[in-house]
Amino acid sequence: MAALHNRVDARILREQMRRSGEDRTTLSFYKYHHIDQPHQFRDWWFLKLSDIGVLGRIYVAHEGVNAQISVPTAHMVAFDHIMADTGFLGTVRRNYAVDDNGKSFFKLKILVREKILADGLDDSTFDPGNSGVHLKAEAFNQLTEDPNTLVIDMRNHYESEVGHFEGAVTPDVTTFRESLPVIADLLKQHADKNIVMYCTGGIRCEKASAWFKHQGLKNVFQLEGGIIEYSRRCQQLGLPNKFKGVNFVFDERLGERISADVISRCHQCAQPADNHTNCANDACHLLFIQCAACAASMQGCCSDVCVAFNALPVEERLVQRKWQRFNGSRFGAHGYRPEFKALTVANKTLQLRAEPQKIERLLNEQG
Repeated sequence: MAALHNRVDARILREQMRRSGEDRTTLSFYKYHHIDQPHQFRDWWFLKLSDIGVLGRIYVAHEGVNAQISVPTAHMVAFDHIMADTGFLGTVRRNYAVDDNGKSFFKLKILVREKILADGLDDSTFDPGNSGVHLKAEAFNQLTEDPNTLVIDMRNHYESEVGHFEGAVTPDVTTFRESLPVIADLLKQHADKNIVMYCTGGIRCEKASAWFKHQGLKNVFQLEGGIIEYSRRCQQLGLPNKFKGVNFVFDERLGERISADVISRCHQCAQPADNHTNCANDACHLLFIQCAACAASMQGCCSDVCVAFNALPVEERLVQRKWQRFNGSRFGAHGYRPEFKALTVANKTLQLRAEPQKIERLLNEQG
């Protein structure tokens, strides 16, 4: 029987992917559909997809499927057949990457979850299928010109920091679960407005729009296919693209460029930059924005502490990481969990979640 999990070391797989010259297509999709036996479906799907070299991350639950994957372009027809064989995924909308280098994923991981999206909601208390009105790019552009429209970014702060729609409200939140009550509180003051929501590929808005309608909001809309489909449609139809900067993605690319605008700054020197990276210290692995100059001088690390740690012999690192605390440490000594992660910007301590205006003020104070 074929293996149902990939047991090869992730570092080896990542290097194989980086060296590969195979033409691959990155795409994502989701579908809310009841699955009686998600574990059985997961195993069947893993065998089918791995057989044609599909890589990526897929969540399966009783409520449906949420997938971000990379398919060998030469096997797209075979992939189409597999999708058709699942029945409910045969005609699902696919969001194809806008800026695709073919290096988005290095392994196939299919996980069975309680939900395909961690939202913290009790679906039995409202109708998740009663979602907002879907807007294609042209309708989105038109409605967002209306002064009675409020545009809400349903993504996390580190996503909106590098790219967002003009005039959008970008909540300072870390998770989708956290964003829902924050946005609900905000919308109490704007119940009479057109509420237009967007996210990366549409799944967050699918659930959020239904929940906000349950809260009593009447004019609720969502961007069909999210930023990915919007950008593709704007390219195809020659429409004005109102998205500025980079669309953050949850794969090895960490972002796909939508416009030439750089709207964020390096978290270390505060110069314009929008390249997300993970700290080169594997014991830290903090996600942060780093410009090319700082990446060279800091050896890909987020702090001097991590640079020094990486210079230690492997044996010493294994000992110290048991108690050493870093910017990205989930838990440090004595179970400490940092609420914020601080770096030095313009010789001052700055929280990574600080607003761009705060960075500008620090720079102005430097003269």
